[in-house]
Amino acid sequence: MSEKNTEWAIEQVTESLKELLLEKNKRYGNSALEPLEGIKYTPEDGIKIRITDKLKRVINSKELRKNDIADVLGYIILLCVDKEWLSFRDLID
Repeated sequence: MSEKNTEWAIEQVTESLKELLLEKNKRYGNSALEPLEGIKYTPEDGIKIRITDKLKRVINSKELRKNDIADVLGYIILLCVDKEWLSFRDLID
């Protein structure tokens, strides 16, 4: 894949993932970042648990599933939001 096509593909994936994550977050009532009252773990811990569960599914599955990968990416983004890591420009050399 050419560099131009790769850039276009990255834009397509990230834009589509953004749409999916916003819709799922709305449907789930922001539950990852605002757990129900009485939950004994922090949003960060809850998100890490969900990432671990999804990664185990990816690792143990005979077939890679698009939904599982989208969930892992979504939870990683939510973890960034929880940590207030809203920009990664500082990591560009």
